[in-house]
Amino acid sequence: MTLRIAIQMDPLEAINTAGDSSFALMLAAQARGHTLFHYDVRTLAYDTSEGAAGRLTCWGAPVTVQRAEGAHFTRGEYRLIDLVKDIDVVLMRQDPPFDLGYITATHLLERLAGQTLVVNDPVSVRNAPEKVFVLDFARFMPPTFIARRIEDVRRFHQKYPGDLVVKPLHGNGGKAVFRVPADGSNLGALIEMFQNAWVEPFMVQPFLPEVAAGDKRIVLVDGEFAGAINRRPGEGEFRSNLAVGGSAEASGLTVAEEEICAALGPALRMRGLVFVGIDVIGGKWLTEINVTSPTGIVAIDRFNGTDTGARIWDAIEARHAAM
Repeated sequence: MTLRIAIQMDPLEAINTAGDSSFALMLAAQARGHTLFHYDVRTLAYDTSEGAAGRLTCWGAPVTVQRAEGAHFTRGEYRLIDLVKDIDVVLMRQDPPFDLGYITATHLLERLAGQTLVVNDPVSVRNAPEKVFVLDFARFMPPTFIARRIEDVRRFHQKYPGDLVVKPLHGNGGKAVFRVPADGSNLGALIEMFQNAWVEPFMVQPFLPEVAAGDKRIVLVDGEFAGAINRRPGEGEFRSNLAVGGSAEASGLTVAEEEICAALGPALRMRGLVFVGIDVIGGKWLTEINVTSPTGIVAIDRFNGTDTGARIWDAIEARHAAM
């Protein structure tokens, strides 16, 4: 089976080929003989005029990729691409912010249902943002509070009087995640900043000292465990995201993490969430379910000698064949 794949992602010029999961997926697809196209989400266009019959197009170009720093891709000529007639699979891989632009793209891609396979499923991506979908599995989470008023947050802090962590509800890569000391001395200023920067509520949790030992990224492919890495914070940091200087190490699963994966698997498969990365602290605390543009497969494969990209394409090809 050879597929025509349109990859909706950020500019290829800016990616880190050594660790980028999207680039790894492109290499894996190309190795199977699939044809790759790249486009920017901002070029999506939907036409209902006479003769168009609800045509969704993008402005994209064929690409080939290779592991060659500074010369990692070759791009053909840009052209108008019909995402039904010209494409078999759309791989939605642009990074957040999860804003109205991102949400609108999912509404447009949703219209491809039954014609072109979109991974991850755009309806589920829209309805399952990282720090909201996880609330469906609150039994695995640390105490969590989502609010906007300072009075509400102070009331939560009284219940959990130690250090707090405050983070935006739709952030990514560890950006704007703050630690509040037990005395709450900077809480008011932080809440003011969050209120001015974001219209949505934010998330508050007790600080988990176990994060010093790492924050585990676990990858699930079509609901099945595919691999894990433990990410340790860098010096002077409490955030362990690789994007902010964390380091990775090989890891397996604890019994509690196996239980989490088993509970999530059926829900992910049902929602068409093929490639998902979950974050677990202390071997038991589920903090996020990443569905928009999950990462981690390069490090996992480096440590474990696996080929997660191939496993993801196995799942995509199976879903496409079943359409």
